[in-house]
Amino acid sequence: MEKRVFITGIAGFIGFHTAKRFQEAGYTVVGIDNLNAYYDPQLKRDRLAQLGIYVSEGQERYQSGSLTFYLGDLQDAALLNRIAEQDSFEGIVNLAAQAGVRYSIENPQTYIDSNITGFLNILELAKKNKVEHVVYASSSSVYGLDAKQPFSEKEASNKQISMYAASKKANESMAEVYAHLFGIRLSGLRFFTVYGPWGRPDMAPMLFAKAAFAGEPIKVFNYGNQSRDFTFVDDIVEGIFRVYEKDRDTHHEVYNIGNGSPVNLLRFIETIEEASGRKIEKQMTEAQPGDVTVTYADISKLASHIDFRPRIDIEEGIRQFITWYVSYFKP
Repeated sequence: MEKRVFITGIAGFIGFHTAKRFQEAGYTVVGIDNLNAYYDPQLKRDRLAQLGIYVSEGQERYQSGSLTFYLGDLQDAALLNRIAEQDSFEGIVNLAAQAGVRYSIENPQTYIDSNITGFLNILELAKKNKVEHVVYASSSSVYGLDAKQPFSEKEASNKQISMYAASKKANESMAEVYAHLFGIRLSGLRFFTVYGPWGRPDMAPMLFAKAAFAGEPIKVFNYGNQSRDFTFVDDIVEGIFRVYEKDRDTHHEVYNIGNGSPVNLLRFIETIEEASGRKIEKQMTEAQPGDVTVTYADISKLASHIDFRPRIDIEEGIRQFITWYVSYFKP
């Protein structure tokens, strides 16, 4: 029997890798992305090209083998309904969202439109079409300032410090409501810092790699006194896939998904220097508004649920990332 899944944000960093994983497992994938200009849309187009999709002007639906792609926005509820009619699916992996903590401070309305209205439309789509399971992206940023280390799903997480974090916390509350009222099965994944090939250019790994090869200085916020739970994208995607496939015996659960151990920012930069063979000039500066000093996941809940064990250490992950960076950007 054909297995069909709807993946939103399919031209994004994690969405692209997730689509490949589902295709490798024999799924027919239906995807959507609006190719917005938060960062260079050409990178998104190039990811789609890796999936056999070449976007042109004036076309909404594209087909390549087991993948169907729609150019559109989650705010367009009518489009979502048309997609469900034309290309039905049993489950949804919702990875589309307006990303960025700092950007959310300057552009809060964007996060309401994309992350709240867009997610509401996905929940309505799941309700109308009796979707079996919705896996959706949350974020470690929901923990805010008060949570203890390591971050645990048992924490109340009621003090977010950015609109991005608030929108992700709202998604979890909305999912709980729809699970309770309509019996929809939903799984939320709180992503920690994800890196790897085809990554976002606004994220630290890409900024550091660009600086290394261009011989430019980088700003190191909070004087390097930050640690992140850097997780290689292949490990994240494997977690997404296993959660999606897992027996759907609960209506709504939220899981941390990360590496489970923090890496100091200066050590991360040093690893990029080693992999690239370049030294990076560091300009130490104060922390940015909305930044949390440490993000560190307790992944025991996910480990017990799907036997989740990250496999790629920071040295191997950065080696693969730098290899891709050189092949793509040709610095």
